[in-house]
Amino acid sequence: MKVSGFTFIRNAVLLDYPIVASIRSILPLCDEVVVAVGKSEDQTLELIQHIDPKVKIIQTIWDDELRENGRVLAIETDKALAAIDPSSDWAIYIQGDELMHQDDHASILNAMKTHLNDSEVDGLLFDYLHFYGSYDYVGVSNNWYKKEIRVIKPSRGIFSFRDAQGFRRFPNQKLKVAPSGARIFHYGWVRDPRAMQRKQEHFHKLWHDDAWMAENIKAVESFDYEDHIHELAKFKGTHPQWIAQRIAERNWSFQTDISRSKGNFKNKIKKFLKFIGIDTNYANYTLIRKE
Repeated sequence: MKVSGFTFIRNAVLLDYPIVASIRSILPLCDEVVVAVGKSEDQTLELIQHIDPKVKIIQTIWDDELRENGRVLAIETDKALAAIDPSSDWAIYIQGDELMHQDDHASILNAMKTHLNDSEVDGLLFDYLHFYGSYDYVGVSNNWYKKEIRVIKPSRGIFSFRDAQGFRRFPNQKLKVAPSGARIFHYGWVRDPRAMQRKQEHFHKLWHDDAWMAENIKAVESFDYEDHIHELAKFKGTHPQWIAQRIAERNWSFQTDISRSKGNFKNKIKKFLKFIGIDTNYANYTLIRKE
């Protein structure tokens, strides 16, 4: 069984992405990891070049004029996917602020072996933990997506969908998936507040024009995490080993009273419906196998 990894990145240093830890978290599962490195304003290329001999770099140019729904992220994802070994049976996708946990590697390998010759299964589904403000809190409101596809069978006409959150199969079919039994640790909302503000200023340009940016993104030095809190819970588990140094070097503090975190009426209704067996959350996949 041959397995490739793939991802994309730009301005990892400037925007404080844990991309090295992200790549290292999938390396033990992969025969190669393709990284599409966009032309950057910092030392991103040098950073990726020193990770591991299994890392294969392709250099790309982002279309900065494509400011529509984050579409450029899907285009860059597809560039990396197109560059993997064509003989690979599986392709593992990881974004620059996501990690897999070493404790889940056995489950992922087992799921890939189990469904390798299952012609109906296009990919594997992962549970998400979205960290917010610090490594101690996770988002629990319906604003956060709960599951997403991160392993696919690359030979099936599969492409990155919309803003690269998930995948579709040509021409525009939802993938049929099985559970991976594993988690994705998403750290996109855990940064030094100054780096988080820079990310806001860069990232929203991929979705919106200058008029929207001027109206909605504050011209401040540091991001205020308290202004954007929804429902949070204390995280009681362990983090992937590759993020340990980053956690130890954290140079900001974030504490909040989770009993006061915001839960709007819409989220409360969704939670009640889920409690009685009706899940109203959008799913960009079709689950055809159970755990």
